[in-house]
Formats: sequence, C-alpha cells, structure tokens
Amino acid sequence: MTPQKKATVVSSSVAAVLTLIKLVIGIASGSVAVLASAVDSVLDMFVSIFNYFAISNSEKPADKTFNYGRGKIEALASVIEGTIITISGLFLLYQAIDKAINGEVSKYLDISIYVMIVSLVITISLVMYLNSVAKKTNSMVIKADALHYKTDVFSNVAVLTSLVLVTFTGYEIIDVFVGGGIALYIIYSSYELIHDGVLVLLDRAVDAELVVKIEQIIKDNNRVNAYHLLKTREAGHQTFVEVHLVFDCIITLMEAHKASDSIEFKIKKLDKKRNWIINIHMDPYDDFKMNDSDH
Repeated sequence: MTPQKKATVVSSSVAAVLTLIKLVIGIASGSVAVLASAVDSVLDMFVSIFNYFAISNSEKPADKTFNYGRGKIEALASVIEGTIITISGLFLLYQAIDKAINGEVSKYLDISIYVMIVSLVITISLVMYLNSVAKKTNSMVIKADALHYKTDVFSNVAVLTSLVLVTFTGYEIIDVFVGGGIALYIIYSSYELIHDGVLVLLDRAVDAELVVKIEQIIKDNNRVNAYHLLKTREAGHQTFVEVHLVFDCIITLMEAHKASDSIEFKIKKLDKKRNWIINIHMDPYDDFKMNDSDH
C-alpha cells in the first residue's frame, strides 16, 4: 500500500471514530457547536473514503484509453471535496440560525468538553501525519485532506472554548456564534481546494519559479541554440514538460539526443519528489520564428 493510500485509510478511520462520538454527544447535548463538529466529521469520513478511491485510480498507469494516465482524478477529487465542505458549512450555518431563533438550551456540557478535548488531540496528531505524507508524496489529495483536518483543529478549539464559556456563563448565544463562525470558516477554507483543483483541470502551468529554473537549465546547455513552445502542467503526482530545442543543423542525432538527455536529467533533479514526464522535440533550425512570420 502506497503512503497516499495508507494516509486516506488512517484519516477515514479516525473520522469514523470521531463521528460516532460527536454525533452521540451533539444530539444528546443539543449544542449546535458540537453538532456542527459532528457533521463535519461525517463529511471528513466520506471525503477520506472518496480520496482513497481517487488515489487508487490516479496511480493506475497510462493505457490505450488514458494515454496520459489518470492523474487529474486527484484534482477532480479536490473540487468535489471543496464543494462538499461548502455545503456542510451552509448546513451548519442554518443550524446555528435555527438555534438562535428557537432558543434551544445545551445539556451534558461536562461530557461534551471531555469529548472535544480528546477530539482535538486526535485531530492534531492526524494533521501532523497527513502533512508529513503530503510533503513526501506531493499528492494534491493528501494536501487537501491535511488542510481539511487543519480546519477541524481550529473548529475543535472554537467548540471547546464555546462549551467552557457556556458552562460558566450560561449564555447560549455563545454557542450560536461559535457554531456560525465555524460554518463560515469551513466555507472559506473550501475555496482553496476548489480553486487549485479547477486550475489543475484547466492545465495551469507549474509555479513560475520552477519554470524559470527549467528555462535556465535549457539556456545553460551550450549545444542548444534556442528553444520555444515550452509548456508545463501538473496532474496528480505527475509533472509534464514539453519543449522544442533548436540545435545546429550540422549536429549529429546522437549528440542532440545526449544534450536532450542531459537537460532532462537536470530538470528531474529540480524536485525528486515529482514524477516528471518530459517530451523534447529537436529542431535543426528555429522553425518557430519562420512559422510565426507566416502569420
């Protein structure tokens, strides 16, 4: 099992345990903040399970149907995950408003406080683990999962603070404001997941800083006279690079091939965590300028 798959199994298992505990306490206590956290954990569980299948499919090798692999499934999963998080945030906001209108009173606050302390410790540990896997694998899905659970840490702190304040002051409006605040924060946090996922689906180029480094590697090769049509994109754990290199017309194919191999090798060294797919087209003259002048 790859680290990515293992991470999704761990996160979905943790979410399942937290869901069960929070739902029981949330329903019993009537605390909208605890219930908000419980609903979020339910979504965490389903999202993590979905991520497992997304990663399983994205890791499949290229075939006759999917010539470039299925790496974009991770980006699609990120968009779907962000959308689900947004919907959950809207639901929690509705719950907070409903409690404010109906004036419901929270119960079993002592037990709720203990549950949230345990939940906070478990979630912090999970975020640290997911961040470690994300750094090692550069997986967009695991990054999204880590960000998702990071928002849970903040929401758990907010819920715990709310429960303590309601216990000592008796003001239920605190629970309403905290629950509503968590809902708004959840909606806000989902924007980055949707935004990044959509950009990958639209074949956005890699970071400008990385593109500059690739260009410098090409320029530093003394066998290359010029280059054009440099294109980059990402799909899951794969980074695609395409470029046309212009060589002297008297260079041998073997020499041009060796120069291209040298450039490929140096590009791959820029980030060894990435799975580089590099396609170099070798030109004996700068046909880009000629074709451009025709237009």
